[in-house]
Amino acid sequence: MSIIRWSPFRELSAVQREMNRVFEDNLLRSEREDWLGGSWAPQVDIFEDENQIKVTAALPGLDQKDVKVNIENNILTISGERKLEHEDQRENYTRVEQYYGGFTRSFTLPHTVDSGKTEAKMEKGVLTIIFPRREDAKPKQIEVKVN
Repeated sequence: MSIIRWSPFRELSAVQREMNRVFEDNLLRSEREDWLGGSWAPQVDIFEDENQIKVTAALPGLDQKDVKVNIENNILTISGERKLEHEDQRENYTRVEQYYGGFTRSFTLPHTVDSGKTEAKMEKGVLTIIFPRREDAKPKQIEVKVN
């Protein structure tokens, strides 16, 4: 018989694994219950440099008419709805991972953008919104003169 040193962390690790399993099971169950009309949020990337801020949102399967872009008080709101294309007997599905229903994402824009010159386009299920920076907000290089 071998002697095994007792470690309280081994037991805590087992408790943590069990708690993770319980939470994951409940979250997955609620996602399955919400899949038809539940809420979902598209993935968004935000890139900025000295000239612009570029927001891209992954909206696979959506057309331009299904998406709304609104800017009010320096808050960008992207909303829309992915509609169920056909009615099937949902009980026969083995796995459902796509979300259907409405979504809304909101982001606060800095005051350095010129929202009046914003451009938005939708191509291959990707929404791209470009916010140019105001000229007075762009960094400027000032030459220092030596006398």
